Amino acid sequence: MSAVFPGHSAGLEDLREQGRFRQLIPRAGHDFSSNDYLGLAQSQTLKTAALEALERGVPVGAGGSRLLRGNAEEHIALEAEAAAFFGTEAALFMGGGFNANQAIFSTLPQRGDLVLYDALIHASTHDGMRLGRGESRSFIHNSPADAAAQIASWRAEGGSGQIWIAVESVYSMEGTLAPLPEFAALAKREAAVLVVDEAHASGLFGDLGRGLAHDYAQNPWVLTLHTCGKGLGVSGALICGAQVLIEFLVNRGRGFIFATAPSPLNAALVRVALRDLAENAGRRARAWDLITHAHSEATRLCGISGYQSQILPVVIGEDKPTMALAERIQAQGFDVRGIRPPTVPKGTSRLRISLTGTLTKPVITELFETLAAELAQSNLQPYALDQVA
Repeated sequence: MSAVFPGHSAGLEDLREQGRFRQLIPRAGHDFSSNDYLGLAQSQTLKTAALEALERGVPVGAGGSRLLRGNAEEHIALEAEAAAFFGTEAALFMGGGFNANQAIFSTLPQRGDLVLYDALIHASTHDGMRLGRGESRSFIHNSPADAAAQIASWRAEGGSGQIWIAVESVYSMEGTLAPLPEFAALAKREAAVLVVDEAHASGLFGDLGRGLAHDYAQNPWVLTLHTCGKGLGVSGALICGAQVLIEFLVNRGRGFIFATAPSPLNAALVRVALRDLAENAGRRARAWDLITHAHSEATRLCGISGYQSQILPVVIGEDKPTMALAERIQAQGFDVRGIRPPTVPKGTSRLRISLTGTLTKPVITELFETLAAELAQSNLQPYALDQVA
C-alpha cells in the first residue's frame, strides 16, 4: 500500500478484490464495444470532410468560450441546420453528452420543480440533478404508470412547480426502448416537459435517423439531446428544443458559459454527418441488417432473445466471472467489454455487445459461436433479458 496516499491505495485494492478495478486498455480486435453504430467515425466521408474543412480555413480550436471569441461560424451554421433537421425551434452545440445532460438538469429545473427520472437514467443526469435546484424522484424503468403515480404523490404532498420527465429513448446498458408515446401523453396531460436523451438512437432510429422522439420534438414541451460521438461518428452534443430553453441555457448554464467552445472543426464534421443521415439511407439500412442478423445469431447460438436495438447485453451477474469471460473473448479477437457496478445495478454485471458499422455478418456469427463455447465451458447461464432491469 502506498505511504503517500494510503486511503486511495486502499480504495483501489478494494476495487481489485471485488473485480471492479478499471484500467485503460488499447483497442484490439473486432469492434463490439464502441458506439460507432453507423461506422461514420472511420468513414472516408468524414476524413474527406475534415481535409476540406481545414483547406477552407476552419479552425481546429475555438480559442475561448462561445460568449467570448469562441463563437465560430461553424457553430452557428450547425445549430441552425440541427434545429431544422430535428424539427425544433433552436439547438445548442456543446462539448459532449455528459456535460450537456449535466447542464440541462443543473440549469433548467427551478426551485419547487420536480425532476422525475427513469431508474436507469444516465449518470450525467444524476450529476445534473445533484447540482440543480429542483426536487428529484425516480420511477420504475420504462413505467409511465409509476411515473404518473409519482406525480400524483408529489402533488398530494403540495408540489406545484414545473415537472420535468427524464428518459432515454434507447438505454445504453440494456438496449431497451422507452415507451415514448405513453410518456409523451403523460407529459402533455400533466403539463410537464419531456426530456429525451436520444444518445443511442440518433442516427439509427426514427425517420432519417432523427431519433425516436422526432414525432414529438416540435412541441415546446419536449427537449431532446442528440450526442454526436455515437451514431454521428464525431463528438459533442446537440440540445434541441424551444428557443426560450436554449436561451436560458446560454444565459444560465455554467457548463456552457464557462467552457471553451467545442472545436469548430468538430462542428463542421457534425454538419457533414447530419447531411449523410439525410442523403445516405444505405448506411442506416446496412446497420439494421447487421443488427437483425446479430439478434438472430444470439438466439440461435446462445439461446438469448428479446433484444430491441444495437445494444445486446449478456448479463452474467457477478463481477469477476463477467470480467474473466470478457478477457477470454477479447483474447480470441473480439473487443467485447465487461460492465460492472456502479455503471449497472449490483448483481447485473454483463457483457455489453454493441453492433457497430464496421462489422460484417460472418464476424458477428463468429462472435456468438465463441460466446456460446465460452458460456458452456464456464458453465455460465446469462440472465434472461427481461430480468436485466
